[in-house]
Amino acid sequence: MSNIRCLVLVTFIAFTALKGQSQILNIERYKIEKDTAKVFAFKTTAGLNIYNRSAAADNPVDLFGYNININALYYPNKHAFMFVSKFDYLKINDNDFLNFGFIHGRINFNRDEDINYDVYSQYSYDNFRGLHPRVVAGGSIRKNLIKNDNISFVLGIGGFFEHERWDNPITEEQVEVNLFKNSNYLSFRMSVNDFLDINTMNYYQVGYDNAINSFRHRISSITNINTKISERFSLTNSFEINYEDKPIVPITKLIFAFRTGISLDL
Repeated sequence: MSNIRCLVLVTFIAFTALKGQSQILNIERYKIEKDTAKVFAFKTTAGLNIYNRSAAADNPVDLFGYNININALYYPNKHAFMFVSKFDYLKINDNDFLNFGFIHGRINFNRDEDINYDVYSQYSYDNFRGLHPRVVAGGSIRKNLIKNDNISFVLGIGGFFEHERWDNPITEEQVEVNLFKNSNYLSFRMSVNDFLDINTMNYYQVGYDNAINSFRHRISSITNINTKISERFSLTNSFEINYEDKPIVPITKLIFAFRTGISLDL
């Protein structure tokens, strides 16, 4: 393999290893516990990669990439309003290797009660896997199985409508699906101390597709470890694994990702 191809491959692996994505959003990682004094919270992280590096003057390697996260939470009284967004892009020479993003809005009613409710909507795209777009709208009932100052354990049962449009990587035709799905999850969060927070969320989603006369199953597990460095800065690490037994188009059924980075709290 040439030096240029090695450079492109290493750069791509390094970038995507930090920025791998899933279709299921772990909303629990963004929530603020009720003992906080904050009514409004805003967090943003951003990164930019631009360079030209090549051993051959007539065969340059140009890289351009960015990632942006914008999250806002508003807790005026007994309800909660959340906005979460993420955009990742990577281009090497004239090839788009990664183009992923989502915008998610959610309202949590009676958030401090043992039984509370969520309604949400989301728009997302993942051009690298051939998904553009995915539109979701739904809701859930949440039961706090355990909730104290340091630990929360939540069971969620709900459903949603999902619209997806995929590009088939073999035939290059577009495939559209509209499904109603049941969505269930277990969420666990523990604040070990003032500097370390761990949360994990496990989903199971299923819907019947008349086009194939069968159920489509989706399983996802997401774990986050957040370490506070100072009053404004935190180190975030997350691991995600996702499995779909019958993808809409012939793509990898099992995907995983590890992300690490530094976030700024304002």
